[in-house]
Amino acid sequence: MHLKLQEIQRVATITKEEFLENYFKPQKPVVIEAFDGGWAATSKWSFEYIKQVAGDKIVPLYDDRPVHHDDGFNEPHAEMKMSNYIDLLQSKPTKFRIFLWNILKEVPILQQDFSIPDFGIRILKKVPMLFFGGENSHTFMHHDIDFANIFHFHFAGEKQCILFAQSENKFLYRIPFSIITHEGIDFSNPDFEKWPALKNANGYTTKLKHGEVLYMPEGYWHYMKYLSPGFSMSLRTLAHNPLNFLRAAYNIFLMRHIDVLMRKLKGQKWIDAKNKRAITRTNRLFSA
Repeated sequence: MHLKLQEIQRVATITKEEFLENYFKPQKPVVIEAFDGGWAATSKWSFEYIKQVAGDKIVPLYDDRPVHHDDGFNEPHAEMKMSNYIDLLQSKPTKFRIFLWNILKEVPILQQDFSIPDFGIRILKKVPMLFFGGENSHTFMHHDIDFANIFHFHFAGEKQCILFAQSENKFLYRIPFSIITHEGIDFSNPDFEKWPALKNANGYTTKLKHGEVLYMPEGYWHYMKYLSPGFSMSLRTLAHNPLNFLRAAYNIFLMRHIDVLMRKLKGQKWIDAKNKRAITRTNRLFSA
């Protein structure tokens, strides 16, 4: 048995009018296969080029180890020179990933290779983020804390993407006071005996290749698995739906601070209790 996933609709190119009417307004994901932004990055960005312009940078690395109460918010599990990290990516499978690496802050020269595209909605100019991963590395299923609309531009390798809308929350074993689902779930090959509610979740899937762009609507859960070493860049907008904007404000200004405080007060018991509650709550809703 497999997850109930439909292929994300694909278009060769798209106008901003088509994007707004067919995908942004109804909040549906789409893959643009031949995005034409006149970007030098499309042909220029490669592992070798990143080594050339950012090889001496020390980069934060993350893997798929379970969350621990001592972990700070977005605290890396390791650090390495970018040149050494890229060598590692290209030499063997590794769980280490880079995420939310701010181009403007870390490697401003890369900004010369792309411009902010016009999809008909205002894209934030100051937070272009790079993401890298080794073969078979993956993210936890999560949604972004700010409920942003995300444009995910893929530059190297092949990446499997699995998405769920917020409407599927009750089936996903989401962790309270968090933006992730239970870390024990392998969304590329889930155990339905252990996670029975997942059988009812309806989602989307695609595989991204070089030059393709994935649009993820506000608050969409996403799981990314690197089928080969690769990297991508995300551009984002603020949440447009007023409810999602309020959810984002709650997450940023209250929820994450409550979580940090409870980790300090209760330690690992807080993490364990949240994981247990995710299971009992989801199974209760699933069987109701």
